[in-house]
Amino acid sequence: MKFLKNHPFPVEAFFKQSVVLTFAVPKEQLQQLIPECLELDTLNNTWGFVAVALVQTSGLRPKGFPAFMGNDFFLTGYRIFVRYTTSNGKRLRGLYILRSETNRKKMEFFGNIFTHYNYTTTDITQQSIGTKQVIRSKKSGLDVTFDVSGDEVLLPEYSPFSDWKEARRYAGPLPHTFTYNQQDKTVLIIEGIRQNWNPKPVNVINYQFAFIDQLNLEGIVLANAFEISNVPYYWKKGRKDQWK
Repeated sequence: MKFLKNHPFPVEAFFKQSVVLTFAVPKEQLQQLIPECLELDTLNNTWGFVAVALVQTSGLRPKGFPAFMGNDFFLTGYRIFVRYTTSNGKRLRGLYILRSETNRKKMEFFGNIFTHYNYTTTDITQQSIGTKQVIRSKKSGLDVTFDVSGDEVLLPEYSPFSDWKEARRYAGPLPHTFTYNQQDKTVLIIEGIRQNWNPKPVNVINYQFAFIDQLNLEGIVLANAFEISNVPYYWKKGRKDQWK
């Protein structure tokens, strides 16, 4: 039954809100966290990037199924920006998954049947205070406050990006997600298709991610933060590519 984990059918969902904080890290710090088949998607051959996505999702279901059969859940995803060169020489940009968390046991159960994302269940609380939003998880050691007022937003103080246009290239989600099977040297490629994708910069007031802290990354800095909302999204059926 292992084939079920290879995304055997397309899936669709609706992103009510997705806030992604992207951190820049000296590339040498991230190299050990990705498999041999992937390379880091770097800036100036100096910085690699790890992102934390906080996503309120609704109606997740096999593509074509009626909406009432979908599931609503919150997702916290930790991802590294990478590139992969396929067996026919095509270069793809995408993400490599470090960790996935959800607030629904049902999502953990089915997510671990049909994906390699290794979901765990955690607690999530959300609060709005004027134009500020707070997302917390006591179990995961997560605490983020950001402002969505729409006022002019400056890049984080130590961001390596020169402007928001450059920073937007590293705003998730990216077109592909990769999973590597070291035994048979194959790469599972999941392609996502998005609509109404218009990432807007947000001002991060404070943040804490215990999982990021546990990676012990030296020189890590907040590089950007974007919000997208009301985005129809679907993932194609997974496809395998022979790496070597």
